[in-house]
Amino acid sequence: MIKMSWALAGEHADAWTGVDIQEGAAVLEARVRAVVEASGMTAEATQHWQETFLAPVVNGLRTEGQSVLSQGGGTWSKAAGPMLVSVSPAPTVAQRDQ
Repeated sequence: MIKMSWALAGEHADAWTGVDIQEGAAVLEARVRAVVEASGMTAEATQHWQETFLAPVVNGLRTEGQSVLSQGGGTWSKAAGPMLVSVSPAPTVAQRDQ
């Protein structure tokens, strides 16, 4: 299992847990896109935000993040201006209960 969490500076925090990092990247992209689109920004500002901040994080997650987790690495994280994303193996039930 993979646990991904993200925060948009001063606005929104969210998380996703699953087994497929590609699915997680799609969930992150959809949820953050929805928050940004509902923020009241102009269409141009929304597009700029998505291209400048969201796309690099999602692309990094699908490439670098996938690689780190596939190789048994610990945590992958990336900050892009007002957004921070962190992905790591989700703790097992036994680890959570310690």
